[in-house]
Amino acid sequence: MKEYRDENWKKKMALSLNYTNMMEEAIGSEHGISPQALKKCEPRVKEIDAQLKEQREKGQLPFLNLPYQDELLKELKACGKKENGLWDNLVVLGIGGSALGGIALHQALHHPYYNLRSRQERNGYPRLFFADNIDPDGFQALLDTLDLTKTLFNVISKSGETAETMSQFLIVRNLLLKQLGKEGYGRHIIFTTDKKKGLLREILTHEHFQSFIIPDGVGGRFSVLTPVGLLPAVLTGIDIEELLAGAALMDTRCQREAVWENPAYLLALLLYLSDVEKGKPMCVFMPYVDALKDVADWFRQLWAESLGKRFSLSGAVAEVGSTPIKALGATDQHSQLQLYIEGPHNKVILFAGVTHYHHEVSIPKDYQDLEGLGYLGGHTLNELIHAEQSATERALTNNQRPNLTITLPEVNAFTLGQLFFLLEVSTACAGALYGINPFDQPGVEEGKRFTYGLMGRRGFEDKRREIEEQKIKNKYSI
Repeated sequence: MKEYRDENWKKKMALSLNYTNMMEEAIGSEHGISPQALKKCEPRVKEIDAQLKEQREKGQLPFLNLPYQDELLKELKACGKKENGLWDNLVVLGIGGSALGGIALHQALHHPYYNLRSRQERNGYPRLFFADNIDPDGFQALLDTLDLTKTLFNVISKSGETAETMSQFLIVRNLLLKQLGKEGYGRHIIFTTDKKKGLLREILTHEHFQSFIIPDGVGGRFSVLTPVGLLPAVLTGIDIEELLAGAALMDTRCQREAVWENPAYLLALLLYLSDVEKGKPMCVFMPYVDALKDVADWFRQLWAESLGKRFSLSGAVAEVGSTPIKALGATDQHSQLQLYIEGPHNKVILFAGVTHYHHEVSIPKDYQDLEGLGYLGGHTLNELIHAEQSATERALTNNQRPNLTITLPEVNAFTLGQLFFLLEVSTACAGALYGINPFDQPGVEEGKRFTYGLMGRRGFEDKRREIEEQKIKNKYSI
């Protein structure tokens, strides 16, 4: 354990969850949750706790064990040391869960303008790009911008059948072959994929790229603490040991049986009750920290893909799930907040804030004679953004709009690891409360099958015909 990470330091760096403004005492009984309602759910939460622990013991929830990967840590850190200084650029080819975690880590833990900084300012680490879409103009623009002979590509797909990622890989491979030949191009590619099966694993039997393993049973949206997120992080200088240590600390808190002592269970229960009992099927994730704005993107996939399900575990039609929405304070006070304060009573606002920002920026005492401006002088941007968050919380509460706040002491790898793990366990608990499987995504798979058919993959001809027949029937168009 790192010397500074003693018990006092860990206690100081522990994040907190304040749910006062979710309760009926703050916003009234029509929209707020009573202590009695939470207490009534205690037996069900205890059952879920026992189920999750049993599943964990049987190896059925491998994402819960990701904070404890000592051998992988050594392997990844060795790779980071070996590759440091060799590349100008690192490009991640991945989409959805193969990209969102890495993007969140990059935004949260690197300098906000990391790619614009000099090589020296980046300590020799490469610039980092995520090619997480297949818009041809956007992808070609990225390729035109980079010197491919000085670029390392991390291809991430568990199955190797992700059409978007694999099409990008084929394009990049072809370009590298042309520029570097068969002997040289392979050094520019690292695969992150399944241990035994899948098309990327099959390719690895013929072409000897570097590779890292996505653990069995860990879906993309739960994979940020696997090489999916950790490899791009370590290759660009992020302290992944601290990230996992933070997740481990949150794991100890999330193993507590009592809902009142378990932040993940409590968060899941509050959002679940707000949905099914208070008619609030939307959750706005609104950090008041630029560094966490892409954690909101990551959370959107985690919550939406895990909980939006048609069928319950019993096979009955359920059609459940709350809708996650991304916002950013204070930016979206000027775009979305009007709706949240005076629009339909169908949302919960989940704030994420920090106690301490890394910099303090003073506001000059100019224009003191202008009453509407001079009052700002002598304060700091830190005071202002804290005031904006507090004011937004108060305005929502005064209008009976439920809101709660996750507070990080500061944004660092240790606190971010806690946040990732908290939200993942909360999602698993919410899935159990809804009575659905939070670890599959059958709706997404249907869309993939239609894409396969349209692109001519054998075995999916019926999907192509279905779309072509529908096009013939389309008659409402202008």
